[in-house]
Amino acid sequence: MNKMKLKVLVMLLVGFQAFFGMAQPAPDPADDIPDVMPFDLALGTPINLERAEVAINAAIAESKKRNWKMNVAVVDVNGDLISFKRMDNAQIASVAIAEHKARAAARFRRETKLFEKGINIGKNNNIITLDGVIASRGGIPLVENGKIIGAIGCSGGTGSQDEVVCKVGATTINK
Repeated sequence: MNKMKLKVLVMLLVGFQAFFGMAQPAPDPADDIPDVMPFDLALGTPINLERAEVAINAAIAESKKRNWKMNVAVVDVNGDLISFKRMDNAQIASVAIAEHKARAAARFRRETKLFEKGINIGKNNNIITLDGVIASRGGIPLVENGKIIGAIGCSGGTGSQDEVVCKVGATTINK
């Protein structure tokens, strides 16, 4: 009989915890209004072909050094393709992914890694409702004199490999 009483008591305690825990709603993150608009980069003159090629070539040189086969895309401020290179034997599916990463980084004015982080930590799950988002590392805005001029996207390896290569290409512009 003592075991039965103990079970009933435990069930009651669990029930009270659940009831009182649910009675207080969690704070709504939408109510947190920042004073400054995040990622408020001005638009600059779009990157030209010559500079896009420099960024791509730097990314490909890093890929070759590490023996990674990559697809690398550079887009302008609108997310329109300026230049693209696919290394021999790079994954075919990653052609579109590299361009998508670059486009998202340019249009949202932030690294695509931030979308990945937001989803992985269970915060900002509304990210998945936004058109054009890709929640995968390897898309980096190209910023000159505080203005966004385009973005670079890399794909073909793991997210961390894509990001490493992409950062090398981005450093030709982002200083």
